[in-house]
Amino acid sequence: MEDVQINASLAGQIRIGKLEVNRLGFGAMRITGEGIWSPPNDREGAVNLLKRAVELGINFIDTADAYGPNVSEEIIAEALFPYRGLLIATKGGLIRSGPGIWRADCSPEHLRKACEDSLRCLKLDAIDLYQLHTVDPKVPFEESFKTLLDLQREGKIKYIGLSNIEPEQFLTAANMGRFVSVQNNYNVYNREHEDILRLCEEHRVAFIPYFPLAGNQKKLIDSSTFKNLADRLQITPAQLSLAWLLHHSTSILPIPGTSSMNHLEENIASVNISLQDKDIKLLDKLAENRT
Repeated sequence: MEDVQINASLAGQIRIGKLEVNRLGFGAMRITGEGIWSPPNDREGAVNLLKRAVELGINFIDTADAYGPNVSEEIIAEALFPYRGLLIATKGGLIRSGPGIWRADCSPEHLRKACEDSLRCLKLDAIDLYQLHTVDPKVPFEESFKTLLDLQREGKIKYIGLSNIEPEQFLTAANMGRFVSVQNNYNVYNREHEDILRLCEEHRVAFIPYFPLAGNQKKLIDSSTFKNLADRLQITPAQLSLAWLLHHSTSILPIPGTSSMNHLEENIASVNISLQDKDIKLLDKLAENRT
């Protein structure tokens, strides 16, 4: 899969297609309302947050039609269109019917409609990176992936990504056509998809971890060992989580999301943090001892 080239430097870049993106992106899920549903209370603040992210060097924005739904895409267009020098990634395959409610629909009919809706919301003729948001147990995976290949041939999407997959789906898709990224739940605490990361490294596919700050894994964040290490390095736990990801593999492109300007700037500063081998081993041990 020659579409992805990975720079070996810690704070380097990953080239997806013809566009090089910095190794820290922005996940735009949290610029919506509570429960990832409805518009945010402060829409102007969300617009300003996106603009500030780009000012600070973010050039990879990740979203999905299910965020809002469509609210995140619409705010991205309001804040950043035309997207000069930016790679906008979105996803299709999940349906929303209320706050916190997510239902898979990866049928060809839905994916086609979802893609058209995202094109409209993002004001695009072609989506840079379109990702299958999940694997639908009601639809053969091959059928869903073939739909994305068809949309690509029709010029509606430039590059294909996958999300929430297992190794079986990775290898199936690799035998059917090209994809340039995988987005799975992965962080310093949750290493469940280490096998997917290794496949990404082998096939030169970008690995985009969601919940890169360990989500609500309070067992880790509240760990005295974790806190003590962050304090010793004079950084925050969030910065420590991101720094570990950047050190762990050059295939990784973290996309921390936030609705806070302070947290945004804090997250971006993590690319300048250097971890020693002993620090990394300590963090690895925390994950190995999880129960």
